[in-house]
Amino acid sequence: MTDEELVLLARQGDPDAFDQLVIRHQSAVYRAALAALRVPQDAEEVAQDAFVRAWSHLGRFRGDSSFKTWLLTITWNQAMSRRRSIAGWFRRAIAIDETVEPADSSRSPHLAMHDSELHRRVQQAIHALSPTLRDALLLAQTGEHSYDEIGAMLKVPLGTVKWRVSEARRKVRLQLAKFGYVDAR
Repeated sequence: MTDEELVLLARQGDPDAFDQLVIRHQSAVYRAALAALRVPQDAEEVAQDAFVRAWSHLGRFRGDSSFKTWLLTITWNQAMSRRRSIAGWFRRAIAIDETVEPADSSRSPHLAMHDSELHRRVQQAIHALSPTLRDALLLAQTGEHSYDEIGAMLKVPLGTVKWRVSEARRKVRLQLAKFGYVDAR
């Protein structure tokens, strides 16, 4: 079934239809919230709140965009609201992505230390970006959202999203090049 068919059934009171929409989009919703908040527990709460809000406002969904885009916009707005309410959220030293691959025990300690240092430098470079560049980059890097969806979430045109992601990547590469990561150019 398509999202549109599931929305129609959910509007008619079928909770199983909305459950299917949740299952279908929970990863994208969580990743959008995580990109905004960078704290897994906060992202989980925002994702749950976004689904509750979507369920309660399902009658307002006009179909001007896809259901996924509408849901991601709700998620992003919820995350931005949460982010504004958390004082000093930038000072949090939480990893951007908790799904880091486990260390390879066959690798030398020197290579493992190099990877750890590179990861730290990448996080610093991303943290140094302006919020507009950082948000676009983190959303794009999740791999869960199209640039059109990111534009809808951030309320900016597609070209702006593309520029922000490109500019953010360029600035991160420049920062890494300053630390001797020549492949970053």
